[in-house]
Amino acid sequence: MDPNNPFFDQIEKKTNVKKEDIFALANSVANANFQDEQTVRQLVHRVARLANVSVPKQKEDAIVKAIVNNNIPMNFSSLSKMFDQK
Repeated sequence: MDPNNPFFDQIEKKTNVKKEDIFALANSVANANFQDEQTVRQLVHRVARLANVSVPKQKEDAIVKAIVNNNIPMNFSSLSKMFDQK
């Protein structure tokens, strides 16, 4: 990934997340064990903190369970519904 690519500047502008933080996050998950609940929880916390978003415990549990069980929707509609669950 080229940090000088204007694509990352656009992401930075739209999300208010520094591209350096995006690269650090990407590097930290490159070899992560997504079958390990603790690792996945740490990742969810880190992403939430970077995005300045609060993730309720129930939603965090659902996200972690989906990732650990390799039950992640592959289309945007299903993924969106998962995050919008009350």
